[in-house]
Amino acid sequence: MENLDNKLNDIFPGKVVRKDLVHQIKKAANVPSFVLEFLLSKYCASNDPQEIEYGKKAVLEVVENNYVRPDEANMAQSKVQQNGRHKFIDKVHVNYKESERRHWAEMENFNSKRIAINEKFYKENEKLLEGGMWAEITIAHNDVEEDDYAFYVEDLRPIQLSKFNIELYYKGRKQFTSDEWLNIMLMSVGLNPEIMDNPPAEIKNKFPSGTRMKMHFLARLIPLVQNNFNYIELGPRGTGKSFFYSEFSPYSTLLSGGQASTATLLYNNSRNKVGAVGFWDNVAFDEVGNMKIKDSDTIQIMKDYMANGRFSRGREVIANASFSFVGNIDFSIQQLVNSYEHDLFVTLPKAFDLAIQDRFFFFLPGWEIPKMDNKFYTQNFGLITDYMAEAFHYMFKHNSDYVDIVNRRLKLGSSVQGRDELAIRKTVAALLKILYPGIEPSDDEFNNIIEYAIEGRRRVKEQMNKRKPDDEFALINLSYINEKGEEIVVYCPESKNAAATQNPRKEDEKIIAAIIDSPKLNSLTSVPEVKLGNVELNEKRVKVYYGDVGYGYETLFKDYLIGAVEVNIEDPYIRKNHQFSNLLRLLELIVKIGDCKKITLTTGFDDIEQKEEIANVLQQIADNLFEHEIEFRFQFSETLHDREIKFSNGWGIKMGRGLDYFQSLSGNYFQIGVNDMDLRPCLETNFDYYKS
Repeated sequence: MENLDNKLNDIFPGKVVRKDLVHQIKKAANVPSFVLEFLLSKYCASNDPQEIEYGKKAVLEVVENNYVRPDEANMAQSKVQQNGRHKFIDKVHVNYKESERRHWAEMENFNSKRIAINEKFYKENEKLLEGGMWAEITIAHNDVEEDDYAFYVEDLRPIQLSKFNIELYYKGRKQFTSDEWLNIMLMSVGLNPEIMDNPPAEIKNKFPSGTRMKMHFLARLIPLVQNNFNYIELGPRGTGKSFFYSEFSPYSTLLSGGQASTATLLYNNSRNKVGAVGFWDNVAFDEVGNMKIKDSDTIQIMKDYMANGRFSRGREVIANASFSFVGNIDFSIQQLVNSYEHDLFVTLPKAFDLAIQDRFFFFLPGWEIPKMDNKFYTQNFGLITDYMAEAFHYMFKHNSDYVDIVNRRLKLGSSVQGRDELAIRKTVAALLKILYPGIEPSDDEFNNIIEYAIEGRRRVKEQMNKRKPDDEFALINLSYINEKGEEIVVYCPESKNAAATQNPRKEDEKIIAAIIDSPKLNSLTSVPEVKLGNVELNEKRVKVYYGDVGYGYETLFKDYLIGAVEVNIEDPYIRKNHQFSNLLRLLELIVKIGDCKKITLTTGFDDIEQKEEIANVLQQIADNLFEHEIEFRFQFSETLHDREIKFSNGWGIKMGRGLDYFQSLSGNYFQIGVNDMDLRPCLETNFDYYKS
């Protein structure tokens, strides 16, 4: 990457910084990355190791002496009063007060809204009037008692760019190849592209490498360049999902904890003031699975806003902010895509119904991104965060050039419906802004972008199709027409071969079709009750790994219980309360199926006293099952070791751990998986199905 470092410095002089220094200093100074990069470019503009060390110390001293923290506002004001003046690093706003016919400055963490400011500062830096900007600002104390203000701005030097020239950005981009620019984008957000091209052994076979991994990281930038974009990413913890929205851009805000209200997010009726959507390019919701909706109107208004960028709250409000939803998913992806009962949206709050889901333009597979550690951070140069953020902010507000390219070159297949088309077009335009600003990609490059955009939308539609039993979302085979006139269908790699995702109603349709085609059925008879399950039973082994989900009793046993009049259960460990609960769950399934008339349980015991306690519980179960017309017998064995279930229909299942193969809840009964055992993580075990 050394050659790319030199080329980047030559083409963007004064706009680059060593990104590894940012990571080093940020561990000791919790301030926004773009503030640190400004100071580093000022004090560490060298490759000499000794000068860099002196520069790092200088940066830390500046932060310690000048950065204002919210809880230190009173001390900061006192320092100005005692010393007469002091230099701070803070975000500064300038507001015009119509009633007073003058401008006042306000510092975000200094806690004063009446700081006098000379007009030369906001005339030279218009961003002070447009949402504010970070700056080195010298505040002096006003000792004139007759004046109605205590502080005034003596000097102001912007940390953020006061002016931005998009043409120079476009001109610089043209001097790099597509691969070089892709790597520059990654380095500019602090990531190491080399580790993605040649991943270490511990992740090499677990995650994609090369361009696909790089695209996943860059996709997180889409809401920062594309207005009114609805993005969702679900994945494991520790993959850096929220970093892009809290540190990378001063035009993005992160709502931690997932809390949102209509007043703060959309519109405050009592103050007649637009919420966060009116002030930010992107509003990100962290931990979306735990998102708390404070009032009932919020979700409905969010639906309106996500659909067309406008909503009515006493008056019509139009805004441009994008929404990014990031959250955790702790379940086995393969189990979810192969489940007829569950989908990849399993962790979303209940309030996120199909109407909200249909408004997601792009679903990033966060499970394909490894957890971040030091080897993923670059030691090379990258564009200064603030410079790159300004480029993205400009492109966020200007879409016409990219819309023209999309309209001219993008042709979609017949399965692409209204919201699909909008989602794909917006995603393609956003990726063009990130990867090909000011230029047009080749046919192959453009097709790669289209396929990535379609995959992100298809992933959304597949989950909705699993949730809705009719055909509203059944057209999941989204496609595009390439320059040769060929139609290319795009798949999601995790679900391409998963029947439960590609045709979630396949088994139901086969059984119903068989009934309708039966010669015994005529138009005057009603359709009989059908027990749905896997029609063709096979001898097999099911391997369950530690932490897997999707292996509840109904999933494992239901199909083999159908038609069984007698069931024999052998499990030496039905002794403790949670083991009795497991047994009851199986018995409830047997009762629900309705075929079984006799159940025999063989189990073990530790001592005579325990044997009597077990017998007492099992007798209560027997008495209850008698009311359901099922005879339940139990017996004890001192030598029983194997765990097995045998059915009178000729099938049997050997169970490595018996019925007790779920992980403990550790006393926490307020979590997913308490009641639905398909969502409970498992211990490692095997199930062997055989025909006697």
